[in-house]
Amino acid sequence: MADAKVIPFDDDRSRGSAAQRQSRRRSGGSRRGALAEPGETGAVQPLPGRARAREDAPVSREEEPPQTEEAGGRDGGLERRVAAGLAFLRRRLTGDYEVDDFGYDEELTDQVLMSLLRPVFEKYFRVEVKGIENIPAEGGALIVANHSGTLPLDGLMMQVAVHDHHPAGRHLRLLAADLVFVLPVVNELARKLGHTLACAEDAERLLGQGELVGVMPEGFKGIGKPFGERYKLQRFGRGGFVSTALRQGVPIVPCSIVGAEEIYPMIGNAKTLARVLGIPYFPLTPTFPWLGPLGAVPLPTKWTIQFGEPIATDGYPPEAAEDPMLMFNLTDQVREQIQHTLYKLLVQRRSVFF
Repeated sequence: MADAKVIPFDDDRSRGSAAQRQSRRRSGGSRRGALAEPGETGAVQPLPGRARAREDAPVSREEEPPQTEEAGGRDGGLERRVAAGLAFLRRRLTGDYEVDDFGYDEELTDQVLMSLLRPVFEKYFRVEVKGIENIPAEGGALIVANHSGTLPLDGLMMQVAVHDHHPAGRHLRLLAADLVFVLPVVNELARKLGHTLACAEDAERLLGQGELVGVMPEGFKGIGKPFGERYKLQRFGRGGFVSTALRQGVPIVPCSIVGAEEIYPMIGNAKTLARVLGIPYFPLTPTFPWLGPLGAVPLPTKWTIQFGEPIATDGYPPEAAEDPMLMFNLTDQVREQIQHTLYKLLVQRRSVFF
């Protein structure tokens, strides 16, 4: 850093001798008071009236103090962000980035997709995350959650919760329904976010690689149920997720999500129209389709996502994955734990929106 400039003062008493002024310049500073201990050679003593003279003296623009380190830090931070953004664009344009066998693009997810989802998570739904410490810091684990909301926004919010709140910054790979991968644009974005087909083969492969895998066993029965049945868990299929966890010996982490049921209160289902369009249901809500595109905007409910205590599976023998009774018992245990937590969170909730 360049030596600080000496500001001239009008008070003759504060000028000192030429030697004193030269000593101040070499020491970097007419702003410090005493620059050496009394009795030392070339020591400059604090001069009477000096502080008063500095306050009264005009300071020219050329003699203004240099920028603070804080301002320099902001400028440097902006430069770094711009440089990182340009480097990111260069890699995307030149194809110098990696995707895994499932199409997952970690860099795009971290830099772009999570940045788009984060404001919805933090500002719109104001999601509160509990029990994140129950997700292991490393190794595979199967996160099983309830499913609701007419549109599967709960899965996306669960991904943001794990990505942003887990101390290890882990990524959640969701198992999605076939319909997701036949929709244009949605298919590509889902792959980039790390979603894959909800089948045992893909789930076992990801768990074997030490990934966190998320599954919502209710499927369309959960997100398409009427508003009158909100927060009542539907059937969990045949327990295939339990068999997958047993084969890989990974823990099962129950997850309960409150708030998603009310974003699109489903008061009816146009089944004939749904069959024509080839979709599981056609929702009728207080705003959709009556308000057109505006009716597709979800209500800004207050969410809570709680991860429960993991259920260990590594203590079972390999043949346990083929035991239907064990799978039924474990499936029921997971379901009951999620349902109990849902009821507890609903009792604690002050309001749907606050």
